[in-house]
Amino acid sequence: MTERAHAEGHAEEGAGAWSGSWVAERLGVGLTGDEALTGLLGLALRRNPKRAHLLVSNVLGKHVPQSPSVVHGHGVALGRRVRDLLGAEAAERAVVLGYAETATGLGHSVADGLGSAPYLHSTRRPVATVARAGGFEESHSHATSHLLLPEDPALLAGDGPLVLVDDEFSTGNTVLNTVRALHERYPRKRYVVVALVDMRSPADAGRLDDFAREIGARVDLVTTASGTVQLPPGVLEKGQELVARHETAATEPATKPATEPGTEPTTGPTGRGPAAAPSGTVRRVELHWPHDVPDGGRHGFTPAHRTRLEAALPAMAARIAKALPAGARRVLVLGFEELMYAPLRLAHALEQTVGGDIAVRYSTTTRSPVLAVDDPGYAIRTRLVFPAHDDPADGPGERYAYNVAGAGFDAVVAVVDSVADTPALHAPDGLGARLAAHVPHVLLAVVPSYVPRFPHAPERPSMLPEPLRGPDFSSYAPDEVGWLLQDLSDVTLEAPTEEREEAIQSGGAHYAESLPVEYQPSEQYQQLFHAALETSAARLARAVGAVTEIVLAERSPRPVLVSLARAGTPVGVLMRRWAQFRHGLDLPHYAVSIVRGRGIDANALRWLADHHDPADVVFVDGWTGKGAITRELAAALRAFEVSDGVTGFDPEIAVLADPGSCVRTYGTRDDFLIPSACLNSTVSGLISRTVLRADLVGPHDFHGAKFYRELAGADLSPAFLDAVSSRFPEVAEAVDAQAKDLLSADRAPTWEGWAAVERISEEYGIHDVNLVKPGVGETTRVMLRRVPWKVLARAGAGADLDHVRLLAEQRGVPVEEVADLPYTCVGLIHPQYTRGATGADGKAVTL
Repeated sequence: MTERAHAEGHAEEGAGAWSGSWVAERLGVGLTGDEALTGLLGLALRRNPKRAHLLVSNVLGKHVPQSPSVVHGHGVALGRRVRDLLGAEAAERAVVLGYAETATGLGHSVADGLGSAPYLHSTRRPVATVARAGGFEESHSHATSHLLLPEDPALLAGDGPLVLVDDEFSTGNTVLNTVRALHERYPRKRYVVVALVDMRSPADAGRLDDFAREIGARVDLVTTASGTVQLPPGVLEKGQELVARHETAATEPATKPATEPGTEPTTGPTGRGPAAAPSGTVRRVELHWPHDVPDGGRHGFTPAHRTRLEAALPAMAARIAKALPAGARRVLVLGFEELMYAPLRLAHALEQTVGGDIAVRYSTTTRSPVLAVDDPGYAIRTRLVFPAHDDPADGPGERYAYNVAGAGFDAVVAVVDSVADTPALHAPDGLGARLAAHVPHVLLAVVPSYVPRFPHAPERPSMLPEPLRGPDFSSYAPDEVGWLLQDLSDVTLEAPTEEREEAIQSGGAHYAESLPVEYQPSEQYQQLFHAALETSAARLARAVGAVTEIVLAERSPRPVLVSLARAGTPVGVLMRRWAQFRHGLDLPHYAVSIVRGRGIDANALRWLADHHDPADVVFVDGWTGKGAITRELAAALRAFEVSDGVTGFDPEIAVLADPGSCVRTYGTRDDFLIPSACLNSTVSGLISRTVLRADLVGPHDFHGAKFYRELAGADLSPAFLDAVSSRFPEVAEAVDAQAKDLLSADRAPTWEGWAAVERISEEYGIHDVNLVKPGVGETTRVMLRRVPWKVLARAGAGADLDHVRLLAEQRGVPVEEVADLPYTCVGLIHPQYTRGATGADGKAVTL
């Protein structure tokens, strides 16, 4: 019989059976209380001299594989109830404390539901550099000592409510021990106890209220269901006898195997015999866990950590999904003892990524020894036994994975922290080999173990602020883009165009140290903009769709769009909209500064690396000219790798138009009018170009920019975006065809644009490629921001140049038609500029 057939047989046998009936019938143990109890709990027996029976949760994700959305959802629902109980103000000051090992993931999920609460869980893994903030005993447990090791001791020192989370609330001893120990050091007025089930006996029911009066604090209880366990006289002795009998039977020779060949005996295995020979494969999958996000709440987990993790989960899940074997139908994400939350969230994200195509389940390994009985009325059907592999402080010992063998999984994703990625994990009798004996594919995902950097120090504020968002900064909606910039709106940065040009060309100032006076378009020019937008909106929509499809196909299924401010920002917003329209994806999008000759904002890169996997970052710009920014970005990223040791950022820019043949990722290589190039801030969210000046931008600051709030009446940014995205439905089929053609084409850059610019620079006696601006977009920028000398136009160029011709007429700039020009037009900045090179009316003159 195959593992899948065995699993399906289990499902058939177990249909309608309560997974506690086997124990109930033999020991007389029963559950009374809420109707939901038997759905939430099963029963098993364990080798424990203090308590024979074990309440086995069906929704905790510890012993019984369960859908991760169900597991996380139960914790979140409890957290929301706590938030409603406390009220908004008190909930904002709450701290959540979970119990190792079983409730670490549940406690974290409760903190998620509560919203803004930091989280800490107790641990049995001491860390020499972290001082204990407390400890307590769990009297009925097989391993009793709990340590509290917050990186920030102040985490437990506040006066807000403390929310204590365990999987079950039975005698109340664990909670009372915890509260008593903490209340002596950090007294507070309110505690909330949270559990999936309240199983206190009538004798224990009043102890919590008595204790609350004793310490002078309010103690509330929030649970999913409640009831009691009926234990007949002598149940402990009878249970121990039953366990011993079944374990003895499991060690005696049998005429046929109890389960599938190589499976651990399922009627009380000792786990001490030779391991079954692995038949499956074990290989690693790289998660690219976000830098500086803890692997869990052992030393504290803040709301800021939660935000970073949420942003990174889709990409990590996509990597796991890509590594799964073809045809997989059932996948288990298996966590590791106290490491429950990270694998739970990975499993939840994987479940969302694969949709209904693959059944994803979640459970974890455990220290707890439990008898396995292959019966549909028993909660623990099978057991895998393997040695501890994280060098535990209390010495070596057996560890267990329940209900994995025989469950029909096509793949198991074993998630451990780096401390546990040891030779023992990979030994012939280790967890990897045990899993491979029963599952054809085993993937190992390692989460870096978090080690506090500064013991005993308070929570460190982030060096860099969160992104600026509209409407406080820019006229874009807050979810459209986050600006990794600092707001310099109150600083006077504008200088007359001629003054800027002279300073730039004389070497007295860099172009990024000041801003040009914002161009205010005439009525005639605005009409040209609207006409151009109407004419080119569909063409733009096709290019947006095509480049986005290429990014999704070749770069990442969940890319992080990072536009180069500001010309790239409208394009990044449109690409984000296309991903939502066509694929239902909600992609993160940020705007960063890059400055020719100075590189990309390194602090923005540090922020991105802290919050996302650099491999998922796709830099976005509007168009290429000669490719200067492409080269600038590549050089800056190489320098950043050397300075910060962060790898993974791809210098390949995604653009709407690549007339210079500088990149591989583009929507078209035609040099056509992109209307967002016609204007400045009024089509770019009312944001200026970026500023980098030493007296304004310090070593730990983002580059700066201004928000021109006063131009709100002339803002066309939303209108531009809506005009293009409204064409998405009509161009969808054309985009599919265009993307297909591009994906199969040779898109290797030829850099023919750079060669043309060098030729033009020499032919016109300029001798400086930085003063040659090829393409419609770059020529427009010359006309709006610099002192133009002349415009070269390709013979026969049509309406794409109407706005350029109008600007040239207004500024007295000659337009010269040139045959065989590789671009629609090229703008030439006045070489060797001084203000003496202009006439009395301020218009440019030829040399």
